[in-house]
Amino acid sequence: MPIHYLRAFTTPERTDEANRRLGRSLAFVAGATNAGGLLAVGQYTSHMTGIVSSTADDLALGNLGLAGAGFASLLSFLFGAAVSAVLINWGRRRELRSLYAMPLMLEAVLLLVFGFLGANLEAHRLLFVPATVALLCFVMGLQNAMITKISKAEIRTTHVTGLVTDIGIELGKFFYWNGPLAGPMRRDTPVMADRRRLALLVSLLAAFFCGGLAGALGFKHMGFVSTVPLATVLVVLAAVPLMDDMLGQRV
Repeated sequence: MPIHYLRAFTTPERTDEANRRLGRSLAFVAGATNAGGLLAVGQYTSHMTGIVSSTADDLALGNLGLAGAGFASLLSFLFGAAVSAVLINWGRRRELRSLYAMPLMLEAVLLLVFGFLGANLEAHRLLFVPATVALLCFVMGLQNAMITKISKAEIRTTHVTGLVTDIGIELGKFFYWNGPLAGPMRRDTPVMADRRRLALLVSLLAAFFCGGLAGALGFKHMGFVSTVPLATVLVVLAAVPLMDDMLGQRV
């Protein structure tokens, strides 16, 4: 791929098309990581809705250990999002080209750590399963905060509830019949779907689904080594702006 094409994924100068390409790529990685996490530790780690709900259930039922694990997962996701914001703001204050690339490079390293932890899961499950869950929640928070900031909250990649809701809203607009209006309502603006946004939302949902399928198949047949391709994707997305900073490039 041309260097300028790769640079556009995480360069500070943003375009809608670059945000969409990055969003689809990260949705794929998030889907794969989420599916792999389920097979590895028996828990999804990307959506906080289920974790908060299960934590409340465990607390009500007196399962204090499980409730504590749920709180730890929530705090890990929160801390990941906070670290992403810190890295981005630190890079912006220093006018770095890699302000958006740094969270992705950190995510790549942590996915490799996840793969390393996996080799010890069976022998030391009591110790490594909670650490793995916390690590994956941190990674998902890190990624979601990064794409949220880079797209000004237009794109999120680690969970699909909001995507499906927004797709439903746009479909409701798409199928709405703007019939003739009488009286003062005649001047109302017709209801129109944002087809470009609808296409983006559907593509993000499809990327997450395909990532989940690829991640599940990868972990089923290859085990934790399947984290290496995911980390490689993130490194490719982040490498060029990081190299720009290392070489002192500011254009």
